[in-house]
Amino acid sequence: MAQPEDMEALSEVIALSFHALAPSVWLIPDTDERSRIFPGYFRLYVQDAIERGRAYTTTDRTAAALWIPVGEAGGPAQSDYDTRLAAATGPWIDRFRLFDALLEKHHPTGLRHHHLAILAVDPDHQRRGIGAALLAAHHGHLDESDPPTPAYLEASDATTRKLYLRYGYTDHGDPIQLPAGPQMFPMLRRLVQ
Repeated sequence: MAQPEDMEALSEVIALSFHALAPSVWLIPDTDERSRIFPGYFRLYVQDAIERGRAYTTTDRTAAALWIPVGEAGGPAQSDYDTRLAAATGPWIDRFRLFDALLEKHHPTGLRHHHLAILAVDPDHQRRGIGAALLAAHHGHLDESDPPTPAYLEASDATTRKLYLRYGYTDHGDPIQLPAGPQMFPMLRRLVQ
């Protein structure tokens, strides 16, 4: 499990891993601006997972899986989230607020679950099963809880959607369409029997 002292390293790994994804380019089209802003933005998620969820990582801090528990009535917002989001994203704040709103619109309601907010592996360490191992670690926890707990995520593209289908996720409604941009795929993993 990640610790507070891991926040900077994991924020950098996530920023690097997510840099070229289509939703990331939609959020901040300028590559230099994205490189500058993303570590601070992802730090919000790392901190939230460490404080009120579960943040898995590897011993060399080259990967992270950030899980947030969500109750039937939804999850509590991060303390002072909008102010911290504005500080992290600066002139791009409106784009990030819209992104959050679109994701929230597709999030399951009336269902206690864990949200996989982020699964990221450093590009130099991808395709080695690290992400799958981090995913399996938390799936084991969810399946063994009493009662077993569903999981939810937003796949960043059709390729990652296919990957998550192999791990028991199914589509949860229509794709999330970013305005004049790419689609993301809300996915739900029901209880494993």
